[in-house]
Amino acid sequence: MKNGIKGIRRVSAVAVTAGAVLTAGAFTAPAQAATLKTPTIAAKGGFVMNNSTGKTLFTKAADTRRSTGSTTKIMTARVVLAQPNLNLDSKVTVQKAYSDYIVDNDWASSARLIVGDKVTVRQLLYGLMLPSGCDAAYALADKFGSGSTRDARVKSFIGKMNSTAKSLGMTNTHFDSFDGIGKGANYSTPRDLTKLASNAMKYSTFRSVVKTKSTKQKVTTKSGGYRYMSWTNTNALLGSYSGTLGVKTGSGPEAKYCLVFAATRGGKTVIGTVLASSSVEARTADAKKLMDYGFKK
Repeated sequence: MKNGIKGIRRVSAVAVTAGAVLTAGAFTAPAQAATLKTPTIAAKGGFVMNNSTGKTLFTKAADTRRSTGSTTKIMTARVVLAQPNLNLDSKVTVQKAYSDYIVDNDWASSARLIVGDKVTVRQLLYGLMLPSGCDAAYALADKFGSGSTRDARVKSFIGKMNSTAKSLGMTNTHFDSFDGIGKGANYSTPRDLTKLASNAMKYSTFRSVVKTKSTKQKVTTKSGGYRYMSWTNTNALLGSYSGTLGVKTGSGPEAKYCLVFAATRGGKTVIGTVLASSSVEARTADAKKLMDYGFKK
C-alpha cells in the first residue's frame, strides 16, 4: 500500500503544478495585453477602426477639422460610382479647360491628360486615384455634374459631394472643390474620412483601383489612333506593407501630408486616416504604426 500512497501523492503534485501553471497563465495574459503601447505619430490628427465592426482602435484629434488635400478625391470617386446606370466604359473627351486648370494651380497634381483624347470613366478613376490627377477630377466633375455650363456642372458635382457626406454622417466635413484644392472651405476629420473610405470600399471598382500600384491604359487620340498612359500610385504602402488595400494620399500647403489607408491581415481589416503629418515619409510611417497597433488591439 505504501507504493500506492506514493503514487497518489505524485499524481497530486503533478496536478497541483499543472494547476499553478494554468493559473499563472490566466494572470499573465492580461498583463501582456496591457503592455501594448499606444503609438506616437507625427500627424496632428489620426483615427483607426476595425472595418468590419466599426470599433474605434485609435484616436488623436479625430474630430478636429483640417484641410484634406487630395484625400478629397475619395469623395469624387464615391460620387461617380454611385451614379445611376453608370457606364464605366463611356468615353469623355479631354477639354483644354482641364489642362489649363493644372497650369493655373501650383499644387495641382496631374494625370497628364492630353486635350482631344477620349478616355473612359474607368480610366479617369485610375488617373484620379493613382497619380492623383486634378485634371481627371475636373473631367469627372464636368461629366457627372448637371447644368448647361461647365461652371454649373462643377458646382452641381460639388453639391453632390456635400450631400453624400451628409448622408454618410460626416458631420465635420465640407467640400468646396472636386480635388482638394479648396478656397478655404474644404475640410474634414480623420474620423469622417475613415467613414467615407470604409463606405467607398464597398464598391468593387473602387477597391480594384486603389490597390493598383501602377497601370498602363490605352486611350483614343483625337485623330482616332491610340496612345498609352502610364500611371503610378502615390501610396507608398502598396508593396511595402503586407496586406495593404489602398486608399489615398493627399498633400498641400495647409493640409501638409495626409493618408487614408486600409489593410487586411488574418481576416481582420483595419482602416484609418492621418492628417497633417510632417512629410511623405512620416505619413507612411504613421500609417504603418497605426495599422500594426490596430491588428494587435
